Amino acid sequence: MAIHLVSGGCGFVGRNLVQRLLKSTNDTLFVVDDLSTGTLPENWLADTTCIENKDLKIYCDGRLIFLRCDFRKFLTEIREQPDFINQKYGFTFSKFSDVYHFAAIVGGRLKIDGDPMVVALDLSIDAEFFYWICSYKPKRVLYPSSSAAYPINKQTVSASIALKESDIRFDQNLGQPDMTYGWSKLTGEYLAQIAASHYGVSVACVRPFSGYGEDQDLTYPIPALASRAARKEDPFEVWGSGQQGRDFVHIDDCIDCILMAIEQIHDGSAINIGSGRLTTFLEIIELFSGMAGYKPVIKPLLDKPVGVHSRYADMTYVANKFKWQPKISVEEGMRRVYTASLAKLAK
Repeated sequence: MAIHLVSGGCGFVGRNLVQRLLKSTNDTLFVVDDLSTGTLPENWLADTTCIENKDLKIYCDGRLIFLRCDFRKFLTEIREQPDFINQKYGFTFSKFSDVYHFAAIVGGRLKIDGDPMVVALDLSIDAEFFYWICSYKPKRVLYPSSSAAYPINKQTVSASIALKESDIRFDQNLGQPDMTYGWSKLTGEYLAQIAASHYGVSVACVRPFSGYGEDQDLTYPIPALASRAARKEDPFEVWGSGQQGRDFVHIDDCIDCILMAIEQIHDGSAINIGSGRLTTFLEIIELFSGMAGYKPVIKPLLDKPVGVHSRYADMTYVANKFKWQPKISVEEGMRRVYTASLAKLAK
């Protein structure tokens, strides 16, 4: 039985991956998260039975082991004493098999634009992570980059295009990524390619576009908009004009593509995760308000940060090479989020 490491495994994407692996495999998951944005496993596991072993929490009959810790501190300990987990907690496993690296300083547009230097700490997290895996050499590594790594000059009102994987090439002019978050993810991709080519580590990178889901917190736009519609707010506030567009992809599809990527990509290269469809925030509001059964007046908040005008994926490469495409339409996914918002409102 394999044991996998998931950093940042209590955040939005991390916990959805953990839940999927618990259902689809018999493997054990060792989750490290400082809970700066994530939530404790008992808040999202079906079985909340917990056994404590010193500073570990153990769930699911031993299949989920959770350590609340800054991932950089964890990396320091495991580098200095590779067997420290067994020695400290009495386990007998030999080595992590797969490693999923979701630990990062994350947040919505307010965080990216409002506190760019704290977001830049992702550079530190990723540098220490890749330094460790190059000597540890796990079986496989998944590194989540971001669509924010793409050049912002391809995402303007006048020059908006579907973004292809080949729009980022390290042997050419990279362009300007989106703030420190984009720079950190772009740097992470470069380190992933070095880890693969120079150190023989199997690494897959993914560039998720605007992932969303029922359990995402209200600092992100989709659950926030769904919540406003569920309360039938009128006027209905939207950041910016609402004409800015994104490629919305449901978290279930994100996890499907992540698991495909770690199976099939080994050279550190990156693929898009998106729907290939550009949807504006005004269209999202129309969907949600239609579900709520009313037509609100839209109130643009022009002083709020909005990021680039249009960001969406060209999914041709993934569809042709890996035969993958998302299964959940924007309409179906948004209905799931709206239904979840109604349920929360009723509590």
